[in-house]
Amino acid sequence: MMNRAKSKTEFARAKTLMPGGVNSAARAFGAVGGVPIVFERGEGAYLFDIDGNQYIDYIGSWGPMILGHQFEGVKDAVHAAVDKGTSFGAPTVAENVLAELIIEAMPSVEMVRLVNSGTEATMSAIRLARGYTGRDIVIKFAGNYHGHVDSLLVAAGSAAATLAVPNSPGVTAGTSADTMVLGYNDVAGIESAFADHGDKIAAVILEPVCGNMGCVTPTPEFLSALRTLTENKGAVLIFDEVMCGFRVAHGGAQSLLGVMPDLTTIGKIVGGGLPLGAFAGKREIMQHVLPAGKVYQAGTLSGNPIATAAGIAMLTALRDDPPYQRLETISQRLETGLADAAAQAHVDFSINRVGSMMTLFFNNQPVTDWQSASQCDTEKFAKYFWGLIEQGVYMPCSQFEALFVSNAHSEADIDKTIEAAKAVLSQI
Repeated sequence: MMNRAKSKTEFARAKTLMPGGVNSAARAFGAVGGVPIVFERGEGAYLFDIDGNQYIDYIGSWGPMILGHQFEGVKDAVHAAVDKGTSFGAPTVAENVLAELIIEAMPSVEMVRLVNSGTEATMSAIRLARGYTGRDIVIKFAGNYHGHVDSLLVAAGSAAATLAVPNSPGVTAGTSADTMVLGYNDVAGIESAFADHGDKIAAVILEPVCGNMGCVTPTPEFLSALRTLTENKGAVLIFDEVMCGFRVAHGGAQSLLGVMPDLTTIGKIVGGGLPLGAFAGKREIMQHVLPAGKVYQAGTLSGNPIATAAGIAMLTALRDDPPYQRLETISQRLETGLADAAAQAHVDFSINRVGSMMTLFFNNQPVTDWQSASQCDTEKFAKYFWGLIEQGVYMPCSQFEALFVSNAHSEADIDKTIEAAKAVLSQI
């Protein structure tokens, strides 16, 4: 068994300093139990903890490290930017360059507003959609996560098309009263919602490739219904591509799916691993943001020169030397290997993948929405997670988070992971 004594000591210290010992709830290992691992560095496809243990990393900072840890282009850009200053609170050329790279890549985007996180991007996009339409209701889907925005941190009511109720203390009933939660991939549900509330719906927001109930994809019928209904009723269609943007394809999920949203939220990869996000979309809508329009949004560190430098380096590398075909090849190798390992161990499973995003579900039924995802055997997943940790493989610490393959993973890393999975799955 790996020695993680220093991690245990540091986490005990952290719990006296920070709520739960972490600065983001997903890091606390609440879904798998045990003590979180404390890391000190990453390199390529690997993470190294403070006890000196090495792991093949399939989290990649929850997505941004598509080219691996310490990618030279990003490192060099950050070092050069730091030498010029860390923040100005004023316009820079780098903001223009990054916006141009986003517009060039994403087919639906005509204008961009840079922010500091994915949560800030979705919060701002929702406000913009309401300000643009003059309407109140926003539709989201069960199992889709859009950051810790009050109006989106909600759960479904007692019926499919009821307005939502808060699912966190501190989120008021008034805040959530204008949010409706429907089932993902439920065409009848979205049709019913628009039939009953169409003239009051400001926006529909969804993950076009989900990563927060595991990797789940929309059906063509569902996407077609969303685009048709929002267009016909004058509502704004928002794709939350914070996770899948620049990950599943250079142009995001929208370029794969062939459905153009009105607004897009992005983060993670777009900042090259630094805190940066954006909301973007049609010029007609974006022109309603202050100071061009009246919808308020601001941020002291938005467009920070260090973060924009990292983002420019990352998006330039993805454009000029696209890794996506190789990512598809090695991700498919991992998918096949994990599926074979689970089948050989007679473990109930299904597996979903889009490009380099993937989830092995401990569920023998297809996972298409939150209802089916929630039927997974999370106790088996926890055993799988800790078994892989002991084999030097670091997977997401929840059944309901997608794993990420990076271009730094070698075929040997993939094969080692498959062999580790075989050993672990045979024991659970």
